[in-house]
Amino acid sequence: MTPTPRANRLFFFLYAVLSLAVLVGALALPSLRSNRPLAAAPLRDWLIDSVLPAMLPKPEPIIISVLYSTEKDAWLKEAVQNFEAANVMANNHPIQVKLESMGSREIYLAVLDGTRKPDIISPASMLQISILEDQSAAKFGSPIVNMADKTTCRSVVSTPLVLVAWKERADALWGDNPNSQMWIKLHDALVNPQGWAEYAHSEWGYIKFGHTDPLKSNSGFMTILLMTYNFFGKTNGLTSNDILANADYQKWFLEMENSISQFDVSTGPLMQKMVSYGPSMYDMVSVYEATAIEQASNAVGRYGELHIYYPPATVLSDHPFCILRADWVTPEKTSASQAFVDYLVSKPVQENALMKYGFRPVDPSVPLDQPGSPFVQFKQNGLTSDLSGLPTVALPEGSVLNTLQEFWSRSIKR
Repeated sequence: MTPTPRANRLFFFLYAVLSLAVLVGALALPSLRSNRPLAAAPLRDWLIDSVLPAMLPKPEPIIISVLYSTEKDAWLKEAVQNFEAANVMANNHPIQVKLESMGSREIYLAVLDGTRKPDIISPASMLQISILEDQSAAKFGSPIVNMADKTTCRSVVSTPLVLVAWKERADALWGDNPNSQMWIKLHDALVNPQGWAEYAHSEWGYIKFGHTDPLKSNSGFMTILLMTYNFFGKTNGLTSNDILANADYQKWFLEMENSISQFDVSTGPLMQKMVSYGPSMYDMVSVYEATAIEQASNAVGRYGELHIYYPPATVLSDHPFCILRADWVTPEKTSASQAFVDYLVSKPVQENALMKYGFRPVDPSVPLDQPGSPFVQFKQNGLTSDLSGLPTVALPEGSVLNTLQEFWSRSIKR
């Protein structure tokens, strides 16, 4: 019988390994008979450390899939490239990361309807994780994600929601400090038929405010959540009954939302339009702090000073990375996923998230006000590293968040 090509390759591979083993053994024997260093020792070490491993079959990589929100696209792609170059291992297997980006709401909907089966999901906020936990428990009998389990679900960077305005317009509207009445003052200005004429600037026309679509973008969802909390004058305890049974709130909310002519699907393009077209399109917009930082340099010299304002209470876009509790996520993939998230919260990766992309690190040892930081560079534009005096609203239950989204969907026709 004629040997097959595969059999021939196997024969020569085994022959080469055996020959190398004999050579290494021969080089090692003199060292057993004498304590004197031999010239052959470096050759022996090179054969053992370099040649022999190269001849052995390489272990198959563990491939983990990550479904993530677009706001952190540039930072995450750079981190993955460096992670794979570092050849991080799990169970003696190299780890490869497969990325796919989606809107935050699209992420949890894709997991719920089964069109995507990622190992890790990373929407922009725990808001979406809360909704997914609630809805997956109802659909599957048990939640597919556990936001309370910090070993499988944790934030890696954060950025608060801010209002960005052309300073001349904001000064006319609320002065240096909008304080606790920011959303109330903005509502009253938007619904006033006199527009900027009410503030002695009729040449500016109507007051133009924008935020993204809450059904497609996390920043838009965060905006209507903060508006709702501000109307009720509280930072926790929001209920579905608040949204559905308070006619004054519904009137106030819909007046404000109906003053907006269009809702962008993503935060980055919204901010780009503000910088590109100036107050002819937007006097102010609601975006992430990191998005404002990204565009701050581009705004210089265009339409006056671009200024950042922090709402009276904020909510953090905390970019969780959560490993799914699903049958397709094997123990090996769970281990590899944990190693990847550990890498994302390592100090060099956290520093890069701050210095290059404007995110707030979750590592407290990385100072926000270090030299070269955007928090130093754009301090004069209202950017602040200290949020200690700014309350953060509590994350409502998933059912309440779903009610808010549905109320918006039923009421705002676009």
